[in-house]
Amino acid sequence: MIYQVIIPQPVQKQLINFPKEIQTRLILATQLLAEHPRPNGVKKLKGYEGIYRIRVGDYRIIYEVRDKELIILLLSFTHRKDAY
Repeated sequence: MIYQVIIPQPVQKQLINFPKEIQTRLILATQLLAEHPRPNGVKKLKGYEGIYRIRVGDYRIIYEVRDKELIILLLSFTHRKDAY
């Protein structure tokens, strides 16, 4: 099953603020989520239903998985020091 990845406008603005190399890595990781929404190394965030994070170097992608609708909603691209 292929999931649709939705990147809201505020999250797109976060991505633009990163260096090009980091942007490329984050975009690649996001594309991989469409096929595998819970890849190896994914962590479910405690206290939230369906919210996960994956690590991409020193950066984190925080996202919500909606299995019934086959949607992945990106919530944040952040440096690890600012992620939580």
